[in-house]
Amino acid sequence: MKIAVDGPSGAGKSTLSKDIAKTLGIVYIDTGAMYRAAALACLRAGISIKEEPERAVEAVKACTIDLSNEKDGQHIFLNSEDVTTLIRTPEISMGASAVSAIPEVRLVLVDLQRDLAKTRDVIMDGRDIGTYVLPDAPIKIFLTATPETRAQRRFIELTEKGMKCDYETVLAELKERDYNDSTRAFSPLKPAEDSVLVDTSALTYEESLQKLLSIIKERMC
Repeated sequence: MKIAVDGPSGAGKSTLSKDIAKTLGIVYIDTGAMYRAAALACLRAGISIKEEPERAVEAVKACTIDLSNEKDGQHIFLNSEDVTTLIRTPEISMGASAVSAIPEVRLVLVDLQRDLAKTRDVIMDGRDIGTYVLPDAPIKIFLTATPETRAQRRFIELTEKGMKCDYETVLAELKERDYNDSTRAFSPLKPAEDSVLVDTSALTYEESLQKLLSIIKERMC
């Protein structure tokens, strides 16, 4: 089983995909976390990702990025260090957008993502899963919501974690990332032709979860 869930930043892809994986008893693969880890590797090396793409590629090739499913969810490791919490900051989010726009970086991580999906039932979320990473996935969902709704959700998430931020800044950064992700030359964010579009702007989390599970069950039949 291969389930591809795509959509813009803050659409709820990761949280919903995790719960779907638990419900169906399959493996969840957070590709966004891989790009965040790659961004962290670049930032730690003092690399300006947009201005030094060649150095960014070398940094990503030199590091190891691994995933592990633990009792409290999926953990991401950079060079054997658990960076699950460290990569959930606005700075890393913007860095992930920048590093994911570099074709050579995407090729490195896409190979890893495809290998993970070869031998197990998976639900994988990202921005080009249905169009590029797993184009043969029989179940593809494009999850979205208005920028304002997504920014409000992200603002609440960050403040609950004790991070200082304001809504307008979160909204501006989210819109910038939407633009970067949808206009990049290589493998941009867009719905696959055979994906099901789901707008969760007016839905509660539970309603969104049930809607996605319903779509998956229909496609599985």
